[in-house]
Parts: sequence; C-alpha cells; structure tokens
Amino acid sequence: MTGQLDLDHLRQWIGRTAEASDIVTAQLTKGLRATLFQEIGEPVTGEIAPYTVHWCLAQPVFPQAQLGPDGHPTRGGFLPPVPLPRRMWAGGQLQFIDPLRVGDLATRISRISDVALKSGSTGQLCFVSVEHTITTPRGPAIRERHDIVYRELGGAQAAPAKAPPPPVAEHRETHISDPVLLFRYSALTFNGHRIHYDRDYVTKVEGYPGLIFHGPLQAALLVEFAAKLKGKVPKTFSYRGVQPLFEGTEFSVNANALGNDLEVWTANAERQPTMKGTATW
Repeated sequence: MTGQLDLDHLRQWIGRTAEASDIVTAQLTKGLRATLFQEIGEPVTGEIAPYTVHWCLAQPVFPQAQLGPDGHPTRGGFLPPVPLPRRMWAGGQLQFIDPLRVGDLATRISRISDVALKSGSTGQLCFVSVEHTITTPRGPAIRERHDIVYRELGGAQAAPAKAPPPPVAEHRETHISDPVLLFRYSALTFNGHRIHYDRDYVTKVEGYPGLIFHGPLQAALLVEFAAKLKGKVPKTFSYRGVQPLFEGTEFSVNANALGNDLEVWTANAERQPTMKGTATW
C-alpha cells in the first residue's frame, strides 16, 4: 500500500462538484458505433447517438507531467486522493431520460456522494460513488451513479478452484476482445489507464494475465443489447463487475427475461459472467 487510509480525511470530498460540457459530434458517434459492433452509417444532426455516448464526452485532460505511473492523473483534485494504487470501474446505475443526439451540447454536473471502506479477499477496498447529471438544452438526459473501487497492489485475485456452472442465456451474441477494440475505446474516452493497452505494465506491475477489457465498454454493450431486444432503451440500468475480462478471447453479451425486464451479463470464453446487470422499463 502506498499510504495510510484516513477515511475521515477522504470523506471531506463528499459534496464536491464539477461541471463540464461537450458536443456530441457525428465523428464521435461513428467511432463509438464501430466499437460497439453497430452499423456505422453517416450520422446527421438530430440522430440518436449510442446510449452511453456520455462516457466519451468532456473527459478530463491533464498534462503528461501530472499523470501517475498507471496512466491515470495523480491523486487529488475532484476525486479524493485514495492512497491505494489500483483503480477500477466497479459498477453503477443509469437512468435514461432523453437520448443524446448528434449536435447536442451536453453538460455534466458531477458530485461526490460517498466514500466507504470495505475488506475483500484481496485486502482493503475503498469505494467512491459519484453522481452525474447530464443535460442538454432540452432538459435532463441521463442521471447516473458511478462506483469506483480502489484496492491494494499485488497479484490478481485467484479464480475459484471450481467455477460454478455458467448461466444459460436465452439471447446471446459473441465477439472477440482483441487489443484493437480496447485501444479504440480508450481513445474514444481519452482513457490513459495502462491496464487497457500496456501489456508489460498490466502483467508485470499489476499482476494480471493480460490487457483488461474496460468496465464501461462492457456496460455499454449490455445497454445496447437490451435496447435492441426490447426495441427501446431501458428506463434504468444497474450493473456491477464480478471479475475481469481479458484480451484475446471470445466474449459474449447475454440476456434472459426477468418478467417484463431483462437480466443481462457479459461473459468470458468459459461463459462465466464478468459483468452483471438489470435493465428495467
């Protein structure tokens, strides 16, 4: 661990806010559609963009000198300076109100809502929850809770000695998690986190067996799959990561009916879930 956790100090960040704006462009829409295995087309003003395009908008930009060894900005600023070296996208919840469209000026207001400590099989964990509200000139578009987890450095969590039987999916699509796919999403989201593109770093420093598939990319694929199956975007989508998904293997996007809603998940080549979610209408 790189420092002592002072929860009282970190909780002083609760209530801090930040605001940023960006425009949904046709080029961004094309790039995200391609990365989500959709028909690219020639988007025009007013056309609906992929439902999680907001994750590509107004990303923080820092000078190279202000980046840490993992490619993330050095700790502090809007997010609390958690002294645990591993930072991952743990999960969250999305409420879809009005789709973002090509040409929209989208404004995001973010607020730190909670900082909490937990103990896990890999050691101490610190969870930071951030609430986002994305608006356009038409009004609210998306409300979101984003959960970030920080953990200690060390070997990656070992897989269970015997994995449970994988769930059987009523609906399933398969793709390959190759490095180009991961690079494209990192580029679209201006994400410098080296676990997604630097194989030496992720294997030799963080102890994983390969490049790690982005959490939000898995969530984005689940949202689009659910919307395709139902013919409209869900009102809410809740999700959480359950284990890493790595490069170089087949992965699947899956769904089962849950009453009028859908239980959705991504899975690795062994069909074991890597992210689980619930889409409700």
